[in-house]
Amino acid sequence: MPAPGEAVAVAEVRARIVVDRDLCQGHGVCEGEAPNVFVVSKAGELTVLDERPGGDRRAIEAAVKYCPTHALRIVEEP
Repeated sequence: MPAPGEAVAVAEVRARIVVDRDLCQGHGVCEGEAPNVFVVSKAGELTVLDERPGGDRRAIEAAVKYCPTHALRIVEEP
């Protein structure tokens, strides 16, 4: 147990966005929730701009939560 005021190393947890392309129908809900991470073309093709975003985790979680086909998930990696 560290002494009061002693620095403690904290392991960084990284997350990766995974898209199930068989489920994705290009509704664009993800883009609406996290436009800096997801882009859906006019043809309905989803592009993940950064599979390991360091940005707004809440927006990404909302995109995953509200995806109508449940095509998105977040995978935690050490």
